[in-house]
Amino acid sequence: MKTRIAKFIADSGIASRRVAESLIARGLVSVNGEKIDTPVFFVNDGDIVIVDGKKISAKKEIKVYAFHKPANTMTTRTDPMGRKTIYDYLPQQYKNLKYIGRLDYKTTGLLLMTNDGELARKMTLPSSHIPRTYIATVYGDLSKLDSARRGITVKGIRYAPMKIDVIDNKTLRVEITEGKKNEVRIVLGAIGAPVKKLHRISFGKIELGNLPPTKIREINQKTIDLILKSF
Repeated sequence: MKTRIAKFIADSGIASRRVAESLIARGLVSVNGEKIDTPVFFVNDGDIVIVDGKKISAKKEIKVYAFHKPANTMTTRTDPMGRKTIYDYLPQQYKNLKYIGRLDYKTTGLLLMTNDGELARKMTLPSSHIPRTYIATVYGDLSKLDSARRGITVKGIRYAPMKIDVIDNKTLRVEITEGKKNEVRIVLGAIGAPVKKLHRISFGKIELGNLPPTKIREINQKTIDLILKSF
């Protein structure tokens, strides 16, 4: 696909279009070994673009996908114990994707995946405050839910307040924003309502919906743009 040279440079992230045009005017841009002296020049996929002595590449388009993780599956590339991983279920064209955060071995539901490692990092930072919502099947005592709603400390680790709605006497809707390891299981267990089953239904603006287990769905660009603007 042909792209105007100034846009190509801007898309690489090293300069704005206006600065890119200035670099071209100063003779600092070459394509396939030939110096470019006008911004009215188009490059194709595979062309070698050099700006001020450095080879650049167009910034890749960020993709995000929703994957329905099944139970008894590791969120990892490989497992030394030989257990199934999410990559055992992904079609070949998706095996290069990075997972955004993790779901533990038994937890099911929405796992986001992307081709952009920096986006994956940003979305899992506690400071991002992106809400994750789970349906938790529990047993035991629900009388101390307010402790989890206020935030508690377990074994020296402070867990932020959770939003918890009671669906029935054994089912809770739990929303967290920190995403610490095994956060829902640890906190509910500590207040006397251990988790029997845990299922994530949303991550930020993205919902699992009716996506079947082991299937993957691409997220639309409008939603991705909203995520990128939130940082």
